[in-house]
Amino acid sequence: MATLAQHATETFAVDPLDVSRAELYRDDVWREPFARLRAEAPVHRVEHSDFGPYWSVSTYKPIVEVESLPELYSSEAGGISLANFDQGDPNAIKMPMFIARDRPVHTGQRRTVSPAFTPSEMQRMSSDIRHRTGDILDTLDWNKEFDWVDTVSIELTTQMLAILFDFPWEDRRKLTFWSDWAGDIEIIKNPDLRAKRLEHMFECGMYFRGLWNQKVDKPMTPDLISMMIHSDAMKEMDDHEFIGNLILLIVGGNDTTRNTMSGLAYGLDKYPDQRAKLEADPALIPNAVSEIIRWQTPLAHMRRTATADTELGGQQIKAGDKLALWYISGNRDESVFGDNADEIQVDRPNARRHLAFGHGIHRCVGARLAEMQIAILLEEMAKRRMRINVVGEPERVAACFVHGFRKLPVEISKY
Repeated sequence: MATLAQHATETFAVDPLDVSRAELYRDDVWREPFARLRAEAPVHRVEHSDFGPYWSVSTYKPIVEVESLPELYSSEAGGISLANFDQGDPNAIKMPMFIARDRPVHTGQRRTVSPAFTPSEMQRMSSDIRHRTGDILDTLDWNKEFDWVDTVSIELTTQMLAILFDFPWEDRRKLTFWSDWAGDIEIIKNPDLRAKRLEHMFECGMYFRGLWNQKVDKPMTPDLISMMIHSDAMKEMDDHEFIGNLILLIVGGNDTTRNTMSGLAYGLDKYPDQRAKLEADPALIPNAVSEIIRWQTPLAHMRRTATADTELGGQQIKAGDKLALWYISGNRDESVFGDNADEIQVDRPNARRHLAFGHGIHRCVGARLAEMQIAILLEEMAKRRMRINVVGEPERVAACFVHGFRKLPVEISKY
């Protein structure tokens, strides 16, 4: 699906400000290089990385500037991650998705799925989300170690995806499996894994094509497959575009919300004074949701490609250059969020200004749903006076794209 600059790190010294290195995220040591970038070089050129040359955009204002100029900084020209598409790779098959399309295609396809995420739909789904969340929390054993990621975060988000797609309930963990394979940017470094991922993506497409065929010529229902069938913009997608848009919706709905749910468990344990503040005043939950999303930033970057020579932050950008918009760093920008931006502050007054959902025409279409799921989780925990206690080191995703957790050992207790 994509490839990298061949053996860049074997030929060239590692740039300490190359924040695409997977080990920074695996070992949770990414904060220091980003702090240096924000202070010394907010728009910084990395010449040699595993993903080839790129510009790091690490502060809030230039990220917003790039996102606000989609004709100058294209999503379609190079895709949305640092990985490059390689025409010579037999496993590099383009699977277009609307987040990686420019206008007008992006507009029409986004408009197709947007009705699934309107305020009225959020209201319609809220009681079901609350019921399912409560059911999962009520199955947890108190004062006994378990993996929060698998038991709570993955299960809640996978159930939500199954409902959005009208996906067979008994097979819902297939969605998690496909999401993990699709969202792992590091797979491009291994030809065997690239081939395996392609195989899994075609499996995903075949499964969903069966669901699609069952809904053709049927009345429209409030699920994403039916919405696509009944839309001029998406009803005649070829197989590759069909798979691409499915993967977008699966990864967007799974990895992001799931990793924020894991981040809230880890982060509130890390900042017990903020946890106590939230426990004492559940009215802080709506703001805390935005703050936890900001602090976790479940997608570390999005990529754009310059379509013309331009200037950004005093640097000369050439047509064809790729830029990594580091949301994970923009959400730590001291000029916006203060000197305590690396901390969780559940009552942070401007938490909603975070960039974790992106900005501009590509802002996350499911943002309201993600916020609601996380808020309901916190509310249902508060009803049960449930406190999450981290009891071991987490296993983190080793990648510069999806920012999250593989495992998080916890116990729950009453407060």
